[in-house]
Amino acid sequence: MATHQAAHPYHMVEPSPWPVMGSISAGVLAAGFIMFMHHITDAVLGVGLVLVLYTMFIWWRGVVAEAESGHYHNTVVQIGLRYGVVLFIASEVMFFFAWFWAFFDASLYPGLSQTYPFAGHWPPMGEIVNGEEGELKIFHPFQVPFINTIILLTSGVTVTWAHHGLRAGDRRTLIMGLWLTVLLGATFTALQAWEYANAGFHFTGGIFGTTFFMATGFHGAHVIIGTIFLAVCLVRSYAGHFKPEHHLGFEAAAWYWHFVDVVWLFLFSFVYWWTSVGVPESMFE
Repeated sequence: MATHQAAHPYHMVEPSPWPVMGSISAGVLAAGFIMFMHHITDAVLGVGLVLVLYTMFIWWRGVVAEAESGHYHNTVVQIGLRYGVVLFIASEVMFFFAWFWAFFDASLYPGLSQTYPFAGHWPPMGEIVNGEEGELKIFHPFQVPFINTIILLTSGVTVTWAHHGLRAGDRRTLIMGLWLTVLLGATFTALQAWEYANAGFHFTGGIFGTTFFMATGFHGAHVIIGTIFLAVCLVRSYAGHFKPEHHLGFEAAAWYWHFVDVVWLFLFSFVYWWTSVGVPESMFE
């Protein structure tokens, strides 16, 4: 009796509604965000967010089930998934490139731009609040921003420590390292929320506030996503999912977290520190 032998090492995925559902959900989320920014309605944004989160949960739960089945994610398939993660991070690099482009366009040539008031100065010597001129206050780079830099750099160390523990078969080190990384990520988010609540400028006050909140805000969103990613890895670690020779989900989370760290170093160096060079003390928050 002849036995069936696979002609290739890849697996054919089952028909799934989630790619189409994910596209629709992302479209609803984007439309809802635009409506939210234009003060039309908040409902569409909420619906889009719920749909995206639900799709992500169900879809990725299926991927985890495939990985744990021990049948689908062989070495060749893992290589393809790694390429996917690398390309995703590369697309995120391009995403942040756009915000840095906007920042440097406004800051390096302030005298050439007519798109914001107080042209010729960076940071601007003031801002517009409710249609009236106000006084711009910026953050001192070596206060909360510097603390957050130390936090993120430390979290990069702890997630690497967790990875080394995993590769050595040390489950205790893996769990401890992930706990520390998740807590550090949550602390960073809390400090940035405090910073936003006490900012001396606004998103709509001028180009400084716009570029600051777009760049740091999207980075903050990536920190939250990365923290959730690592928290899921922590839960999976307790469940015994990761093995020294098979832990692609953890590797993806660690790569993503290191990317978040590197982006923050650029943000701190330019948006916080470089902007503050030569600024009078009276402009610091």
